[in-house]
Amino acid sequence: MEIEEFESIMVTVLISGFCLFMLFIMWDLARKSNAGKLGTFVIIGGLGLGMLAFVLKGVVIELILGGAG
Repeated sequence: MEIEEFESIMVTVLISGFCLFMLFIMWDLARKSNAGKLGTFVIIGGLGLGMLAFVLKGVVIELILGGAG
């Protein structure tokens, strides 16, 4: 396994783990603040939108570069 392959796999795994940890933090924040259903939706929706954009950016780049080769 080349170093580039290892780095690519580790970045994917670590970023995924970090996103899951951030989801846990959002859920815990909503639970501890007694936000209710709407508040929880707003917290996870608002803060999770940044993570969604990050994931979609990766998907779009992969589609563009995958189609070019």
